[in-house]
Amino acid sequence: MILNYKFENFMSFRENVEFSMQAPKSKVKNRFPNNYVSSETGVDLLKTAVIVGENAGGKSNFVNSLSYFQSLFLGTEFPKSYRSMINTNNNRDFCPKNNGTTQAFEIEILTPKNFLYLYHLEIDFAGIIKEELKFTNKIKSKYEIVFSLERENYTLGCENKKDYNDCSNCNTQLKSNYLLKMPESAHKMQDALGQVVNADHSLGLTVTKLALLGDKHAIDFTNWVKNDLCPETNIINYDLYKSLKSEEDDLRILHDAKYLDIFRMIDSSIIDLKIDAEKPFSKTTIIRQKRDGDTFSRELAQDSSGVREFFAWAVQIFRVVYENKTVFADEMDRVLNPVLSDRVISFICGTKHYGQFIFTTHNVLHLDLKNYMKEQIYFITKDTETLDSELYSLADFPEIRYETTKIYEFYMKGILGGTAIE
Repeated sequence: MILNYKFENFMSFRENVEFSMQAPKSKVKNRFPNNYVSSETGVDLLKTAVIVGENAGGKSNFVNSLSYFQSLFLGTEFPKSYRSMINTNNNRDFCPKNNGTTQAFEIEILTPKNFLYLYHLEIDFAGIIKEELKFTNKIKSKYEIVFSLERENYTLGCENKKDYNDCSNCNTQLKSNYLLKMPESAHKMQDALGQVVNADHSLGLTVTKLALLGDKHAIDFTNWVKNDLCPETNIINYDLYKSLKSEEDDLRILHDAKYLDIFRMIDSSIIDLKIDAEKPFSKTTIIRQKRDGDTFSRELAQDSSGVREFFAWAVQIFRVVYENKTVFADEMDRVLNPVLSDRVISFICGTKHYGQFIFTTHNVLHLDLKNYMKEQIYFITKDTETLDSELYSLADFPEIRYETTKIYEFYMKGILGGTAIE
């Protein structure tokens, strides 16, 4: 589960972005006992959060930042900042050396083994600037270091001294030197790791190397990032996206009886599914029952767009509730009616689990302090002059009161930001 997530200089976001899933320490959380879960580490974490914002405001970029962060753990390439991924206001010169390419990512999580981890990563066009992993097993205890890596210097032999418009070979002669720190008890592992991180052609993150060497904390943390973090961006129709990915693990979930219970939220007349093993997100047959008892079948591809997309999103809801995954869903309710959206959130909150569901939306009906705490509602707005995106919480507005404020009206008038008319 995520406690806190921060990043800066990623796509439309320039300044430091802070997102938290920690439940408030005030008594207000007692009004929403199903909206959070208490862990053995002493931290209370929110199960759901909603991010509201205008078109092209940066909601997808926020989810993409997590996808990009996760990709650094899945690949073997030496991580560095890319021109296409940094904020455009820091990207005015073609040569990366002359741009503000430094990006930072920091995430604080709780793993199934009840360890809290704090991971920090800074990168620029030349590679890793700083990388650090800390752990603790109690929220009030001081974090202990697993490792700390910091770049001391680097040399860059640019082959394009005359043609500054061609930087394709900018990093061909890049060499970096790093200072690695680890606890004294891990000196053997530090020696082995130190030889790798200072090699001329070092690959991948330090934390993934340490996991390969058998460090239990590095393994625990990387497993969570790779397997339990699920950022899902809605670049195309989600059912088509899932169809193209064709993951075997999806089939396992689709055959689970608990999945059918989730999918039936969209239509109670659905009584069964015949899953197509080759094309489950298009060729699966949906069986419905009429009031008179007669049944009829329809191939998923021939059903409504809402049914097709929810068939795919229901897989992610299953992962949250039954597999304790942390899912970031980009506009899941794009084709869902408000009643179904509320039904999904009520199901996630009403079930005991250690998963999280965070979703972006245009549906202002989610701006409801009867179902959400202020800490569960976020806004993303874009500056009309700089085009930089900004993320902030409703909890940042102390004047907003649970009993009297109509959040919907405030939002539509532009008082809370996140609208094109502000």
